[in-house]
Amino acid sequence: MRAYHLSSFDSPPEIANHTIPDPAPGQVRLRIHACGLNFADLLMMQGKYQDMPPLPFTLGLEVSGVVDALGEGVTTPAVGTRVAVFGGHGGLAEYGCFDAARAVALPDEMNFVQAAAFLIAYGTSHLALDHKARLMPGETMLVLGAAGGVGLTAVEIGKAMGARVIACARGKDKLEVARRAGADHLIDATTDDIRAACKELGGLDVVYDPVGGDQFAAAFRACNPEARLLSIGFASGDIPQIKANHLLVKNLSVIGFYWGGCLSFRPELLTNSLTTLMEWFAQGRIRPHVSHTYPLAEAGEGLALLKARKSTGKVVITIP
Repeated sequence: MRAYHLSSFDSPPEIANHTIPDPAPGQVRLRIHACGLNFADLLMMQGKYQDMPPLPFTLGLEVSGVVDALGEGVTTPAVGTRVAVFGGHGGLAEYGCFDAARAVALPDEMNFVQAAAFLIAYGTSHLALDHKARLMPGETMLVLGAAGGVGLTAVEIGKAMGARVIACARGKDKLEVARRAGADHLIDATTDDIRAACKELGGLDVVYDPVGGDQFAAAFRACNPEARLLSIGFASGDIPQIKANHLLVKNLSVIGFYWGGCLSFRPELLTNSLTTLMEWFAQGRIRPHVSHTYPLAEAGEGLALLKARKSTGKVVITIP
């Protein structure tokens, strides 16, 4: 089988031929049909992600495909079941073995490309806004990086939960994508004063931030008393430094959230959240936005597009 394999942090990944693996006890083997790309893949290529597998490994955190073999002790999902899996790595390949407990059956309405774009982005936004921030109907929420993989899902989910959503992104084209996802107000990060624009709209109750840096600082200064700031990631490369006395003055809460980390201590949170999200998808309330697809042989081009921030929503690699 072909796999997009990383052997060293000093050289780029490359397509390599490997033996098709056999599932270990507790695992299923998938014939993979699609793999969603994530910013975490770029960090893994540099050895900078918080949850690194040992070298060498195959990139690709989230996949969709068909179960074609079961490991010892596994009875479900059955062979032939269409599933999506957050595996952490191993997704950019024709076959992969993953923990059976992580496999989520797909509704009939969901195709493989949509499924590969679904788990991390929607799962992150739903648990962050519902479980961590306790977003309430009528609250005002700012989404930074609102046209990106997780940001766009935060716009959708925030609207589904009844919030007034302010979307911040770079340029008119990305803001139009956020508007179509349900954003009530738009801020251009390249030209607008984020703090002033948010203050003019009445201030912020919740901030959803996968960007960090100066945008976090501007949003922080536009918060209302008792606002909650969700730290999702640092796509800018600049990790904010927060002064505790500034939190104290307005009774602010800064909440870190790493979706994949919940698997080790609260897996039921992910299971229940994904059940809700699959129902919302089947009802037509949410729809993954995939701006680009590439075949496995062009996985490098997909990652380069993600690095250059020229995509909106998700980039998906198809593996026919």
